Amino acid sequence: MQFESLNLIEPILKSLQEEGYTIPTPIQAQAIPIILQGTDLLGCAQTGTGKTAAFAIPILQLLSANKQFAKKRKIRSLIVTPTRELAIQIGESFTAYGRHTGLSNTVIFGGVNQSQQTPALVRGVDILIATPGRLLDLMGQGYLSLRDVEIFVLDEADRMLDMGFIHDVKRLLEVLPKQKQSLFFSATMPPEIVKLASTILYKPREVSVTPVSSTVDIIQQSIYFVDKGNKNALLVEILKDQAIKTALVFTRTKHGADHVVKMLLKHHINAEAIHGNKAQNARQRALANFKAQTTRVLVATDIAARGIDVDDLEYVINFEISNIAETYVHRIGRTGRAGANGTAISFCDAEEKAYLKDIEKLIQKKIPIVKEHPFPLMIHNPVKTPKVQFVRRNAGHQSPKPAVAGEGRRWSGR
Repeated sequence: MQFESLNLIEPILKSLQEEGYTIPTPIQAQAIPIILQGTDLLGCAQTGTGKTAAFAIPILQLLSANKQFAKKRKIRSLIVTPTRELAIQIGESFTAYGRHTGLSNTVIFGGVNQSQQTPALVRGVDILIATPGRLLDLMGQGYLSLRDVEIFVLDEADRMLDMGFIHDVKRLLEVLPKQKQSLFFSATMPPEIVKLASTILYKPREVSVTPVSSTVDIIQQSIYFVDKGNKNALLVEILKDQAIKTALVFTRTKHGADHVVKMLLKHHINAEAIHGNKAQNARQRALANFKAQTTRVLVATDIAARGIDVDDLEYVINFEISNIAETYVHRIGRTGRAGANGTAISFCDAEEKAYLKDIEKLIQKKIPIVKEHPFPLMIHNPVKTPKVQFVRRNAGHQSPKPAVAGEGRRWSGR
């Protein structure tokens, strides 16, 4: 099955083609036709299954079919998600898939000054992606109204429960219109989540998709514990191995991707970046160069990498570990396809240890640690260690050594 068979409008098909998508994931193939019918949906699916596109694509199509031309756009679709990281990713997805629809979206979340977010609300938007606390706060200040919402999405409902947001969600339900289409997604369905779903959904259709975890078992994974400041040097050291003909390197941010590319070019390693700030033709050109192996290293953010499908890609390097465990599986799944060899290397600094713990819990296995390398972790816990012993480089600029002999090798990273 291809996206063309899902009766999608041309502007969306064009965006999907530009993103490199041709074949929908299982949850997209199941959910998109249901949502396009205007039916409520109960989806049991984790991040990494293509869930965001499964609701973003049909929402864009439904809103496009009935465009409104009021002077100020009204919020017609609301997506509520538990964390700022997920909210940002969802916003980037709506921007990517909806670039030719003329629909607007914005993202609001806590932890930053609201003055960065309120101007878009004052102008008006079609689609709002929000975390619960900031959404209720700005509603209380009169910056937004939900009375015109036609499609409501509650994403990661079980994480909402874990993070204590269920009360906020119930407050939102009280102000949302009674007549609306509701989409409910959760990775698990404990009794309280089932009860919440029953209060939101009307005669829902159900879809259930579990991520393919078998790819994790066939990929050779390893962890390098390294200080954040030594990640550049470690990446260059690893790329000295000429057996690595091409490598897909992941960073968490666009700025980080550009920084890594600039650093690699200084070391005469051909590299290009793809992320949301790159023009579409530049992204396509970078991907074509990577496939042709004229570019050895492609540095990508998660959202930009979703359309990447490179045959015989053997190496994925997580320069920064994702703070969403499922994204790790999605990243390393770019290699080891169709039974081919696959190697996933991850750099983990002291602040990323919690992310690693979440990943190992998800994949239900310990990732082997590479203990012998030139840049062992020296700052084990930057929060508890007020004084950092810096390593002096000598005039010959040799590789740094631990300030205490063997210190990096003794630490297990657990």
